[in-house]
Amino acid sequence: MSHMTLEYSGNLRHLGRFPELCRKLAQFMMNLRVEGIALFPPGGIRVRALPCEDFCIADGSDAAAGFVHANLKIGAGRSQIAKDATANGLFELMKAHFAESYAVQGLALSLELNEFSEVGTWKHNNLHTRFKKP
Repeated sequence: MSHMTLEYSGNLRHLGRFPELCRKLAQFMMNLRVEGIALFPPGGIRVRALPCEDFCIADGSDAAAGFVHANLKIGAGRSQIAKDATANGLFELMKAHFAESYAVQGLALSLELNEFSEVGTWKHNNLHTRFKKP
């Protein structure tokens, strides 16, 4: 499982090209291999972007200032090398995607990776079967 949620300041909605960013991030996770092993099965990958219409950055005086915070939840058990490759690669994609905006306005980008235990989760999912390559 790899579920990524992007929360972003609503003032970035039209500049951020979030559908494109979601596809790039999902594609990265689909293609990521560490020591020749695919880390994330395609049927478990989800990337979503949620605008925060109500927000305040610092004292609120810079209306153009924005933020994008990514939270990636993955199942426990991957090596530190795999987690670092995942987080570093995704964050570099985010930075490249927003490079032009970063150059001309206040912008805070952040990413956190959270592992969770299978205990306490319930799933009903046919996506793994549907996206499994023959």
